[in-house]
Amino acid sequence: MRTLYQFPLSHFCEKARWMLDHKELEYVAQNLVPGVHRAFAKLKTGQYKLPILLDRDQWIADSTQIALYLDQKYPEHTLLRSDVKYRNQALEINTLSNELGRHVRRWVLAYSLNGNDESLEVLIGEKGYMRQFEKYSKPLVKALLSKGYHLTNNERVQESKQYLEVMISTLNQTLIDNKGQYLVGDRLGLADIAVCSMLAPILEIEDTPWERETGQPLVNEFQKFKDDLINLPLGQYIIRIYQTERNARVDWRGI
Repeated sequence: MRTLYQFPLSHFCEKARWMLDHKELEYVAQNLVPGVHRAFAKLKTGQYKLPILLDRDQWIADSTQIALYLDQKYPEHTLLRSDVKYRNQALEINTLSNELGRHVRRWVLAYSLNGNDESLEVLIGEKGYMRQFEKYSKPLVKALLSKGYHLTNNERVQESKQYLEVMISTLNQTLIDNKGQYLVGDRLGLADIAVCSMLAPILEIEDTPWERETGQPLVNEFQKFKDDLINLPLGQYIIRIYQTERNARVDWRGI
């Protein structure tokens, strides 16, 4: 059995879940404790990042490396095309999406953790040690995130927003140039999964970790940014891809 070590709220982990689901592979989503995960990741893979995939005796860290490994090991439902032009285009967009994801994470968390415990509820999980000791785990996780991603530094947060605006405009034009169906070629691939996963937290896609509860108000700036994205072909594409091609086989909440 394969195990994907993850944070439920991480859009990089959503990307890895989606790739495994796309290839119709069986796996378990195993949650790790934020902060403590660093020791586990370092021990198993020599680095600190999630997601990490354990496939029998193989440990693969980083969503991009997982994508390359899955295509090599399980060539059905390929993530990257064999055509060199399409492959390079997809890898280039994937690289951009990695940077995009880092800025989405900072900008979204700056709003979602500001006086709102809903994201923390997802982060600590529905069971396990963090849920048993949530009185202590919630403020600890919030402090770790705030420090690690500079969430209280408004200048850094606004820089991330400006970066997002530029990248969204670029990706929107890429989509238009490819006739609006997919970012590369004529079927779902790594580029689409990467970009859709990275931007899903802004759109609060239904049945994802970022779905907003009915009636919960949004900060005006966040609402405007979300609305602007929805009004672009890129925003409509992300919603469509999630509705038609995100065939989840494993609950994102993990165990």
